[in-house]
Amino acid sequence: MKLSEIKNHLNTLETIAFQLPNGELVPNNFHVTEVGKITKHFIDCGGVVRNEEVVNFQLWNANDYDHRLHPEKLVKIIELSEKVLEIGDLEIEVEYQGDTIGKYALDFDGKNFLLVTKQTDCLAKDNCGIPEGMQKVSLSDLKAEEVTCCDPASNCC
Repeated sequence: MKLSEIKNHLNTLETIAFQLPNGELVPNNFHVTEVGKITKHFIDCGGVVRNEEVVNFQLWNANDYDHRLHPEKLVKIIELSEKVLEIGDLEIEVEYQGDTIGKYALDFDGKNFLLVTKQTDCLAKDNCGIPEGMQKVSLSDLKAEEVTCCDPASNCC
């Protein structure tokens, strides 16, 4: 989801809710402790220099159970961040504390903002010799070697 999209959704809501991939909701007393622009400048395994930028939202829970962030307040925080940090209409990445800090993509189901799991990937598969699709093999289709090095009759030991 891009920054313009979340602002459009926020303008139609009375309350904000974030839903984790397991279906649980982030507690209502969450704070958005950061809105920032993250720039990643790196070289992939194929030797290509890359630059990526995302908008980062950090969600945090505190013991102030009466706290509720309202949609119009989050829109104001986003607009201030856009102006001060010169943030464009970038994709949003959300950080949320689980066992460790999790990074999620963001989606919307008409009611809740959905924290969507992200996966790592090789960006240079053609240079690494990695096939496009993983070959699926059933374990029952694999045949044991007739004689292995560990076979007592193999004379390897």
